[in-house]
Amino acid sequence: MEATREIYWNVGHGVVWGMYLFAFIAIGICAWGFWTRLPVYRQGKPLSRLDRLPERIALMVKAMLAQSKVLRVLDPGALHALFFWSFALLFIGTLLIMAQADFAAPVLGIVFLKGAFYKLFSLSLDVAGALALLMLGGLMVRRFFVKPEGLQTIRDDYVVQALLFSIILTGFFAEGIRMAATEIGANPQLARLSPVGLLFGQMFLGMTPAVLSQAHKATWWVHFFLAMGFIAAIPYTKLRHIFTTSANYLFADLGPKGALATINLEDESVEQFGAASIKDLTWKDIFDADACTSCKRCQDRCPAYATDKPLSPMKLVQKIGEIARETPEANLCQSIGEDVLWSCTTCRACQETCPASVEHVNKILEMRRNLTLMEGSFPGDEVRTAIGNIEVNGNPFGLAYAARGDWAEGLDVAVMESGAEVDVLYFVGCYPSFDKRNREIAANFIKICNAAGVRVGILGKEEKCCGEPARKLGNEYLYQMTAAENIELIKAYGVKKIVTTCPHCFNTLARDYQDLGLDVPVEHYTTYISGLMRQQRLKLSPEPFEFTYHDSCYLGRYMDIIEEPREILKQAGGQITEMTRSGLESFCCSAGGGRIFAEEKIGSRINVARVQMAKETGAPLLVSNCPFCLTMFEDGIKTGGVEGEIRVRDLAEMVAERLAG
Repeated sequence: MEATREIYWNVGHGVVWGMYLFAFIAIGICAWGFWTRLPVYRQGKPLSRLDRLPERIALMVKAMLAQSKVLRVLDPGALHALFFWSFALLFIGTLLIMAQADFAAPVLGIVFLKGAFYKLFSLSLDVAGALALLMLGGLMVRRFFVKPEGLQTIRDDYVVQALLFSIILTGFFAEGIRMAATEIGANPQLARLSPVGLLFGQMFLGMTPAVLSQAHKATWWVHFFLAMGFIAAIPYTKLRHIFTTSANYLFADLGPKGALATINLEDESVEQFGAASIKDLTWKDIFDADACTSCKRCQDRCPAYATDKPLSPMKLVQKIGEIARETPEANLCQSIGEDVLWSCTTCRACQETCPASVEHVNKILEMRRNLTLMEGSFPGDEVRTAIGNIEVNGNPFGLAYAARGDWAEGLDVAVMESGAEVDVLYFVGCYPSFDKRNREIAANFIKICNAAGVRVGILGKEEKCCGEPARKLGNEYLYQMTAAENIELIKAYGVKKIVTTCPHCFNTLARDYQDLGLDVPVEHYTTYISGLMRQQRLKLSPEPFEFTYHDSCYLGRYMDIIEEPREILKQAGGQITEMTRSGLESFCCSAGGGRIFAEEKIGSRINVARVQMAKETGAPLLVSNCPFCLTMFEDGIKTGGVEGEIRVRDLAEMVAERLAG
C-alpha cells in the first residue's frame, strides 16, 4: 500500500467553504488591526527607507529565515530560532495540504502527498511540532519561572503562550485520534513515521469508532478556530512583531553607523530644532515601538542601565510608542525625562545587539537637540561651561588658542601654516592638545610616524574642537560652526590625508564632515599603523607583556575596527586576555555622547565598572585607543580603589616603546 492519507478525514471536504470563510474573516480582522495602526506611524515626519530595495529585501529575507540577528545571543535566541523554524515548517505543511486538497487534486487530479514524499512530509511535520512544543516550553520556563532580571511580563505573554501551546497540542491530539482510528492498527509501519502522533494516538486505542469520530471532529474544529484566533490576534498582541520586526529589517538604516541628520541651519522657515513632540520624530521612530520584541537585550547591554541610571533603551522606545498612541500632543522630553536622555553615552550597544533593528540612539539625540537648541538645557553647569569654552576658545578647557600646538615643541612635526609639504595631517583633537597625559600619546604617535618616514603636519593654534561632543549633546549650531572653520582650513592647505588618534574626531571627520563638504580620506591611527606595518615601513622589536584591550565604542561598534589594534599589540609582543565584554559587545568607558564633560551624579560610575571588568581578567595592563577612554580609566582606577593592581596605557605608547632600531 502506497504511503498517504485521506485529507479532511472524518470532517469531510464540505468543510472547505466554511474554513475559507472563517480564514478570510480572521485575515480581515488582522489586516484591519494593522490598518488602524497606520495613522499612529504617520504622525512622524517622512523618511525614505525604501531605497536600494533589492538589497533591503535580501537583508530582510536573510534576517528572517536565518534568524541571524536573533541568534547573536544564543540564550534565548536559540529557543526562539528553533521555535520559529519549527512553526514555519508546520505552516508550510498546512499550505501543502491545502494546495493538494483544495486545488491540485480536485482541479488538476494531481496527488503529491504520497509515497516517499509523504513519508518525509509526515516525519518532518511531526518532528517540527515536537520541537516547537519543546522550544515553547523552554521560553515559558524562562519567562514565567526563571524570570531574568528586567524582563517584563504582561497579559500578552500569557495569551500568546496559551494560544501557541493550544494550537500545537490540539494539532497533535487531532492527529493522534485520526491515527488511532486509521493507522496504528491498520498500517503500523506508516504510523511509526509520525512518532509524536503515535504517542498521542496510544491514549485513544480501545475507543469505539463513533467516539473517535466525535472526539476527532471536536478537536479538529477547536484546532482550526485556535489557528484562526492566532491570525486575528496578531496586530492586537505582541504577536504583531511577526510582521513589524520583519518589516523593520526592510526599513533598516543602510547608511554609515551612527550617522545623524545634518540640520540646515540656514533654512529660516524651520521653527523647531530637534524633537519636542511625537510629530518631530520620524515615522520609523514610532514604528520601532511596534517592532520591539521587549527582549531586553538593549537594556542588558546599556552601560547606563547597568550602573543604575534611569535609562532603559527598551523602555524609552516603548514609551515613545505609548505617547504616539495615547498622548501625541505631550511634551516628549518631559514625558520621558531629561535624566533619561542625558544618561545615554551614545555607545550604540543597544542598536548593535537589537534583534529587531530598532534605532535607539538617534531618537535620544533628536530630543537632546530640542533640549539644547530650543530650551537651553544641559545636564549640568559643568557641561554648559565646557560648551561655552568651545564656542569662545575652540576647546572645552577654556585654554588659549595659541597653546594648542605647544605639545609638539621639539618634535619632528610641521605646522601647516608654515607651508611645509606633508604626507598626512594629524588632526590632534582637544585632549591630546591640552591634557597632560594625552599629550604623551600625541608625541608617541609622531615618534611612530617619524620611524616610518611619514611627514606629519598639524594645524596647531588654527585647529578647533571637531565639535562632536557638542553635537552629541544636541548643540548642532556649535558643531557646524567649529566644523566649518576646520573644513575651510583643511581645504585651504590642500590636505591629502588625515589621521586622528581620537575615535570621536575620526568618526566626525570621516563621516559627519562629509555632509558639510569635506572629501579628504580620514583614518584612525590604529589602522594607519597597521598599514605601515603591512607595508614594512614600520618595524617593531617585540617585548612580552600581558594585557587586556578595551574596544572604544566609536572605533569598534561605530567603525567595525576590532582586529587591527589587537594584531598590532600582538606583534609588539602582547598576550591578550579578553574581558567578558569585548569587540562589538564592549562596555562603554562613560565618556561618549558629550558625557566626557559631565559629572556622573546618578547611580554608580561606568568607568569604575569597566575598570573592574579589566581587573577581573588578571592582566596587569589595560590598553585603550582613545583619549576619552584613557582619561576615564585613569580616573576609574583611582576612584575604584585598584591603584597598583592595574594600569592603563594607550596603544601608541606600547608601539613607540618597541620601535626597531
